[in-house]
Amino acid sequence: MNFQKEKEIALAAVSEAAKLCQLVRTEMVGAVSLEKGDRSPVTVADFGSQALVCRVLTQAFPRDVIVAEEDSTQLQEPENSSKLAQVTRYVQRFIPGASSTAVCDWLDAGNGRVGPRYWTLDPIDGTKGFLRNDQYAVALALVEGGEVKVAALACPALSADLDNPDPQDDTGVLFVAVRGEGVQMTPLGRAAFRSIQVSSQTGAPGLRFVESVESAHGHHELQQAVAQAVGITRPSLRMDSQAKYGAVARGDAALYLRLPSPRSPDYREKIWDHAAGSLIVEEAGGRVSDMYGQPLDFASSHKLQNNRGVVVSNGAIHAAVIEALL
Repeated sequence: MNFQKEKEIALAAVSEAAKLCQLVRTEMVGAVSLEKGDRSPVTVADFGSQALVCRVLTQAFPRDVIVAEEDSTQLQEPENSSKLAQVTRYVQRFIPGASSTAVCDWLDAGNGRVGPRYWTLDPIDGTKGFLRNDQYAVALALVEGGEVKVAALACPALSADLDNPDPQDDTGVLFVAVRGEGVQMTPLGRAAFRSIQVSSQTGAPGLRFVESVESAHGHHELQQAVAQAVGITRPSLRMDSQAKYGAVARGDAALYLRLPSPRSPDYREKIWDHAAGSLIVEEAGGRVSDMYGQPLDFASSHKLQNNRGVVVSNGAIHAAVIEALL
C-alpha cells in the first residue's frame, strides 16, 4: 500500500502542533512557572497540540481511529473554564473562529481504541523537558496490523547538529518515515529533507548512549552497566522525549536504553511514547525491541503489556545488548 497521503498529512499535522507548542513555551514558560511547579503551560500546549492534530486527521481520514494521550474531561469542568478559553485562543491562532466546543470535540477524537488501523499521538512527549526549556516532541504514528507504517516526529528543541549547535539557526528538527522507504530529517518549518542513518560504529571510543533525564524513567545504574558491557565508555547523553530515538536514528548515539525502574517494576510503557520513534530508528537501519529481544507489541493495547523495557540501537550492537541483559 502507498502511504504517501498519510505521510503528507502526518507531516502537516505535527508541524502545526509544534508551532503551537513553541508559542506556548515562548509566551508561558518562564522562571515563575518553573519555581512554582506550575504545569499550566504544558497542559495548554498538550491540549492545543492534540486538538490541532486530531482535527487534521479526522478531516483527512474520517474513518480512522486515533489513540491519543489527552481528552477534554478536565477542560470541561466548570473550574477550568479559563483554561479551556486559553487553549481555545491558542488554537484560534491556527484555526480562526474555532470554538471551545470544537476544540473539545477535536480533543475527544483521540479517545479511540487500538485496532486493525489506528493513529497514536503524544501531543507533548517530555513534559518536564518542555517546562525546563529542554527536549520535547510531538509524536504521531500510523499503525496497521500491529506494525507502525508511518511516523512523524517533531523535536522543536533538538539541534540539527547535536555536537555543534548553531544558535543562529536552531529551529528544531522534524523526522518522517514510511516503512520500507527510509527516514528523512529536515529543520522545522522547511522542506530541506535529507536521508539519515544510524551510526555504523561497533566499539569504543566512538560509541555513546542516550537515556532519560528523569531517574524514574528507567534504571540508570543497570543501563550504565549494560552500556559498559558492550564497550560504551563515554558518559550518557541525557534528554527527554522521543528526541532520543532521533538521536539514535541520525547517529548521535548508538544505543538508547529504557529499562524498568526498581521503583515501579510493574510499569508498562505507553504506545504513544514509542511508536513513532521506533519506526524512525528502524528505517534508519537500527533495531528496536524490549529487553528480551521481542518486538514491541502495538496490536494489543494502549500499553505495551507484553513487553518489558525498551532497547533501541544501531542494530550492530543489539544482540550484545540483549545478551548483557539476559
